[in-house]
Formats: sequence, structure tokens, C-alpha cells
Amino acid sequence: MSATTALGDLRVSPIGYGCMALSHVYGGGLSDEEARGALNEAIDAGITFLDTADVYGESRPGSTGPAGTNEEMLAPLLAERRGDLQLATKFGISGETVTAAGESGTPRIAPSGVNGRPEYVRTANEASLRRLGVETIDLYYLHRPDPAVPIEETVGAMAELVEAGKVRYLGVSEVTADELRRAHAVHPLTAVQSEWSLWSRDVEAHVLPACAELGIGFVPYSPLGRGFLTGTLTKDAVAGDFRSSTARMGESWDANQAALALVSEVAETLGATNSQVSLAWLFAKGRELGVSTVPIPGSRRASRMIENLRSTQLELSAEQLERLDAVAGMVSGTRNIHANPAWISSGRE
Repeated sequence: MSATTALGDLRVSPIGYGCMALSHVYGGGLSDEEARGALNEAIDAGITFLDTADVYGESRPGSTGPAGTNEEMLAPLLAERRGDLQLATKFGISGETVTAAGESGTPRIAPSGVNGRPEYVRTANEASLRRLGVETIDLYYLHRPDPAVPIEETVGAMAELVEAGKVRYLGVSEVTADELRRAHAVHPLTAVQSEWSLWSRDVEAHVLPACAELGIGFVPYSPLGRGFLTGTLTKDAVAGDFRSSTARMGESWDANQAALALVSEVAETLGATNSQVSLAWLFAKGRELGVSTVPIPGSRRASRMIENLRSTQLELSAEQLERLDAVAGMVSGTRNIHANPAWISSGRE
């Protein structure tokens, strides 16, 4: 790997591969062989930071708890290329986030319970290690804090995994600044993973300043607004997956076209794609805030990911950054995909 970015002491590729996109969540995934083919091509191009979670993928008939099938898909690739990669996975969502299609034929958002009990930390880690076929996970995240368990207890159990050599570094996802400080006081954290993009900027108020203060890196998920900001989607294209039931990409699809048009205008002036501009904006904001930033876009096509990697070479002018800063204020609808406001960090601040 040529260029790398430091998340604490963990060096990773400048962008990661969000492996969730290779599963069924956005209206039909690839076969496992096709998914590994896309990953291999991206790895060869320099995208070596792979992000998965125990809850990603489609559950096997009769199974309970996290699906685990996205992790299982990665196992043969890891067996061949473990030394080339930085592997991140997550635990804590104890059920599916996207359920089977209902009567309407559209996949539904499930209530998705969370579990941060220390005993569950250990069993979830063992299950992920087994499915992935590895002895050590490079970066292990708490996917969501458990409101019934003090985060100090959850992170304390995660720290024991580091001591046992089963995990190298720890991270947390969708935490408030207070939760982040409390977790970091138990064991040094390497990264926070939460949604951050041109149209989702609530983390800039408290969470990102806390990351800068504590020296913790930030890994934005959905950095392309679940594909909306790319400008390549149509309303019909998302009608068959859960995005059509979200506020931004369902009822507010038409209202949000003006925000998308602004991104497209800036991209056209640069001869770049919307995706490259959106990612370049994140890199610029990370530098401005003093936070090491590694976005994890996802795609079923390696060519798209390689195109995204070129965003690291794109420089935005002050005027272009100012124009892009206006996108969030033009957006209708919340970023939360769940009915529970506390599902995302800003709902608990």
C-alpha cells in the first residue's frame, strides 16, 4: 500500500471499503464470489481497509441474532490476503437492521435491539473471529451503545480482548461526545465511526471536536449519503430497498434535488464525479477540524471504489468548499433511518 492514513497507531488506506454494500441491504447483493472479486480488484488498487459488522448480510433460515454472512463472505479472501489488509468489524446490534420484505415487497427497518453486556462482548467477538477465520481483528467497534449498560463496562470488556490478543484497536460508533470521553477514559480509542457527509453534519457540533481533543480518528459511514449524493440514482432505483422509506430518499426525494444539483455543479467545474467531490470535502473538513478522516464508501463495483480513491488527489478551493458547505442547509429530512431518535448520537445529546 502506497499512501496511508493514521487512525491513532493503526495505518490504513486513505479510504476504506464499506462491505455492507456487497450484501442485500441496498436491493440485492452480489454472490459471495462476485463480492470477493470486487474486493480483490479494489485491494490491488490500494483500498486495503475493509469495514464489516456482525449484523451485515442476510440471515440464514432459522438463525437468530446477527446475520454474520457478510463476515463469512470475507473469510476466503482473508485466508489469502490477511497480511495485505486492515480489518474492522463491529458488534452490539443484536438483531437485523433490515428485515425481510413485508407485504409491500420493500425491506423494512427493524427495531434492532442492542447489547453491550460484557459477557456478550466476549461471545460476539468469538463468533466474529470464527466467521472471519482470523485470530485477530485490527479494529473492533461497539456498533451502538447499549442504554441499559454503562459504556465503561462495555469498553472494559473490549479492552480485555486487546489484552488477550484478539483485537488490536478499539472503536465506537454513533456515540455522543460525553460517551466518547467516558469510553476513552477506560481504554484509548482509535476511531469513531458515525455518519458524516455533505448532508449529515450534526457530528461537527460536539463529536468531532471531542475527537480532535482526544486524538481519535473519524471514519465516516455513508459519506455519499447512501448513494444520493453520487447523482447516479433514480427514485425507481431505490424503490425496492429500505432507502425509499427514509425521510430524505422517500418523501423528500424531489425536495432534495436542489442540494444534489449544487454538488453536481461543483463537480462539473472540476471535471470530477459527485462522489470524488463529496469525499474531497470530507478530507478538507477533517483537516480543518484537526481530525484524521477515513471515509468508507461502499459499492458493488470495484471501478466505482477505485474512482472514489482518486478523491484523495482532488483539491477544492475555498470558494468551492464554501458552496458545498451550503448543501446541508438545503436538505429536507433527518439522517436517522429509525423511528427511535436515540438511534443516532445527535438524538442523545
